[in-house]
Amino acid sequence: KTGDGLAHAFVRLDIHEREITDISILKAFIHLRYIDLSGNKLKDISSLSVLTHLLTLKADNNLLVSAKLEEMPFLQIASFNKNKIKSLEGVNHPMLEHLSLNDNEINQISGLDPVKLSRLHTLELRGNKLETTEGVCLPNLKNLFLAANTIKKVEGMNRLQSLTTLHLRDNQLEALDGFVEDLKMLQYINFRGNNLTSLKELQKLQPLPMLRALVLSENPAAEEEDYRLEVLITLRKLERLDKEEYNDEEREEAEQIYEQRRQEELAAENTAEGEQE
Repeated sequence: KTGDGLAHAFVRLDIHEREITDISILKAFIHLRYIDLSGNKLKDISSLSVLTHLLTLKADNNLLVSAKLEEMPFLQIASFNKNKIKSLEGVNHPMLEHLSLNDNEINQISGLDPVKLSRLHTLELRGNKLETTEGVCLPNLKNLFLAANTIKKVEGMNRLQSLTTLHLRDNQLEALDGFVEDLKMLQYINFRGNNLTSLKELQKLQPLPMLRALVLSENPAAEEEDYRLEVLITLRKLERLDKEEYNDEEREEAEQIYEQRRQEELAAENTAEGEQE
């Protein structure tokens, strides 16, 4: 029913996979809340900007070069996967919680307003052209999906205080610099299919107080001898590696080796000090 209770209005529209090229007629349907335009041939969706009641928008698999819309006051979920979008311009909607732009042509993360996007908890940018994580300045973001890019550097993570899940699978990371102690809620990281050659890089994850699960398979470092044990010696709070839980026996052995190495280092330091004197 409309506000005055005297008429009815359409609130849901599903026109996926209909080869549609023009949706300008939708300007007349101002009460629409849920729209699925996926799998069409749309190059422009700017006419949706007048639909201020919109809550959910699916515009996957079109020919869009931009996700730009006027600020939508109630939009909560927006999906623009598999288009030709090159930037994040025009996605700062104040109620947005989940934004998905997988498989586009975005080469840098910029223009995300942390004030406007204060409710955004999940950002998906898989399969784009990103070379760095720089630009995600969203203190309330919980889940960040950046798999299948060409990311070589982890940068600009100090504003992600609420992040719990980070997917960096199938990128080009060789080093793990950039993981700062500000990431105090980060529990799960997926590094599968990168170029990490040494388990010593994991020492750079030690500032992360809540890290409990890690995926490192399909990296050269995962071929090292005593791989599972060496990871646990470095990250002693870890509970799961490559989706397999650590058992009490592994934990005990890791603690013993850690303590033994620590004693050896102390003894070596004392010997070195004695020689200097």
